[in-house]
Amino acid sequence: MFVKRERGIDSGDAKITLPAFLFCDKILQMDNDTTKLLLAFQRNEITEFYVYQRLAALVHGKNRETIERIAAEEQKHYNTLKNYTNTAVAPSRWRIFKYILLSKILGITFAIKSMERGEQMAQAAYAQAGENFTVLEPLLADEQRHEKELIEIIHEERLDYIGAIVLGLNDALVELTGALAGLSFALRETTLVALAGLVTGIAASLSMAASAYLSKKSEGDANAVRSAIYTGITYIVTVVLLVLPFLILPDYHIALVATLVIGICIIAFFTYFNTVTRGTPFRRNFLEMAALSFGVALISFLVGIVLRQVFGIEA
Repeated sequence: MFVKRERGIDSGDAKITLPAFLFCDKILQMDNDTTKLLLAFQRNEITEFYVYQRLAALVHGKNRETIERIAAEEQKHYNTLKNYTNTAVAPSRWRIFKYILLSKILGITFAIKSMERGEQMAQAAYAQAGENFTVLEPLLADEQRHEKELIEIIHEERLDYIGAIVLGLNDALVELTGALAGLSFALRETTLVALAGLVTGIAASLSMAASAYLSKKSEGDANAVRSAIYTGITYIVTVVLLVLPFLILPDYHIALVATLVIGICIIAFFTYFNTVTRGTPFRRNFLEMAALSFGVALISFLVGIVLRQVFGIEA
């Protein structure tokens, strides 16, 4: 049974608003919009139950216990809503697949933080709907607690070395996009540009890794070797991706454009990863990295043209 209360009528407010329901057992009567809203919440809760349950299997210790508890609460939310809708709802298989895949490729921290962004949207929805449906109020309290817990539970090694990754990535983007632009207009031969780019990139990656090691060691960091490894590997991977168009495309103009596009994609991906895991602003960081990388590329392009004229190199 339920008690129907019209908001604003007793106070003389002429504004027409949605009715609020005070639940005792089950809703005996709901309009289509109300039913759709509760079913959407119900589907979200059962989906997140399965996601958290599977993510819990990927971690250990206290982190695992926390995620398992959150999964159990999501299931409780689902069952609470089911009591009112009298409808079983299937989870979103796509969302389950997406978050598990993200956790395996980009780490569980990225997957958890992505889920957290969904939790924030759910909180807003619950807060709005909670004005009309008191059954959602305890669910909102749980969602607010989830966000605070999720921020603190996960610790991954790769995030400890995010500075080393930034160093390798940024240096490779800035140096190699510039070098490839300059070499393209100086040599005008994709094979030669690719060869020179790989030699330059690999040598620079080793140099950068060695510099990172010495820098961390001088600071007394016990993990100087790992910092160097993260820096070097990030640099080499970036080099290979940027040089790849020159290995598969015959025209150096098209290859250079493809390299610049790949560079933009790398910057966008890494910036987004940082935005999700660290909460850093996407737009500012993206524009800063892109400006540095392509500013150097433009200058190197101009230098390549000048040197070609100075030394009289003909196509």
